[in-house]
Amino acid sequence: MKPVSENRKAYHDFFIDETCEAGIALTGTEVKSIRQGKANLRDSYVLIKDGEAFLLGCHISPYSHGNIMNHDPLRTRKLLLKKREIDRLRGKIIQKGYTLIPLKMYFKGPYVKLEIGLARGKKFFDKREALKEKEASRQIERALKRAR
Repeated sequence: MKPVSENRKAYHDFFIDETCEAGIALTGTEVKSIRQGKANLRDSYVLIKDGEAFLLGCHISPYSHGNIMNHDPLRTRKLLLKKREIDRLRGKIIQKGYTLIPLKMYFKGPYVKLEIGLARGKKFFDKREALKEKEASRQIERALKRAR
């Protein structure tokens, strides 16, 4: 499944410990706009309120051929998760200080799905350490390429 929209910044700013898949309640023009690839997950997050999960801050551009009844780009969207899954995620968020971050948006058949991750924030030194490891692995790959 090729992602329509990806939140690459999430892997830079957070440690992703666990992921799960959720459906999204959307209007028709939102689905058409997502098919055109006009969705942005960069500053979005998931909030659990009253036993339901909501996606906040996700920008889905208005459909170019839509009429006056087009959708609001930053509206709050409900996530379709089972109650047991929501309760499990809420327990982890409350106990361990995690947050829910959307990672990818993709189509699974005719449905739009969202991969959400249970994330812990990285400190500045964690980000530097990750960059050092990435650079070291690149140098190793280059050295192996030259050796061939």
